Amino acid sequence: MDIGGTKIAGALIDDEGSVLRRAELPTPARESASHLARTVDAVIDTLATDAAWGTVRGLGIASAGPVDTASGTVSPVNIPGWRAFPLVESVRAHPMVFDGIEPVLLGDAVAMTAAEHWRGAARGVDNALCMVVSTGVGGGFVLDGRVHPGPSGNAGHVGHISVDLAGPPCPCGARGCVEVFASGTAIARYALDTGWEPPEGTEPTAAAVAAAARAGDGRAQAAYERSARALAAAIAGAAALVEIEVAVIGGGVAQAGETLFEPLRRRLRDYAVLDFVRGLQVRPAALARDAGLVGAAAAARESVSTEPVRPAGR
Repeated sequence: MDIGGTKIAGALIDDEGSVLRRAELPTPARESASHLARTVDAVIDTLATDAAWGTVRGLGIASAGPVDTASGTVSPVNIPGWRAFPLVESVRAHPMVFDGIEPVLLGDAVAMTAAEHWRGAARGVDNALCMVVSTGVGGGFVLDGRVHPGPSGNAGHVGHISVDLAGPPCPCGARGCVEVFASGTAIARYALDTGWEPPEGTEPTAAAVAAAARAGDGRAQAAYERSARALAAAIAGAAALVEIEVAVIGGGVAQAGETLFEPLRRRLRDYAVLDFVRGLQVRPAALARDAGLVGAAAAARESVSTEPVRPAGR
């Protein structure tokens, strides 16, 4: 499962990390906790119709954060309906989840990190920061060759590092966080505030802003420049703290390609100036929209034995 501010997705994934079946519904982010839980159940219901469901032996859940992996609860900043919601308990109670399967919860950015380290752009890298730049901004670390989620599962949450002490308020309660400058929502809002208008019939999204930037619209380009500068500051700060070698950027905003990556690399040279961080590489994520799902599968895969879990008379 991969639960974010815009979609709730699920997939059946094999031991090689290949997606066998996928299901997705929009996230009813402003609805009640029970409505959100029913949407998760509906995604599981769809997957359970596949013949491969009978071979399932592990279940990973990647969720927008903050998460509390010890208690199995989630309080996603961009899903107000869930605060300390017992997501693991809710999924475990689904009638199609086999007895003996214990859902494994991790933050969505940690899941993306696990996926990119397993099969993607951080494969073979001992020290990396992987970031999801989408409706929100999250991150996760690979340190000494292993994914490092931290005690509560939130290590690497760079979207809520303040890069402007007098900056705008963030939904998390702080001010000037990376997320309020760099997320897809922030990009679209800034472009609109500076006079950009989407083409008639087009939603004012970060993707629409990227298209305008590629066409030469200066206001759209400035919105991506602003995003890139905040990301560069956060990446350089993380590199100074733990000496990462590679920063991998994924999520919907990263689909803008060089519209984001060119100013990001340029701005990074302004911030990563110490000798031991100057060689830091920035790479686009390799797994795109399935990274959260593949990472959740990677976590589930590590948590189970090699013996399949069988249905208990269901």
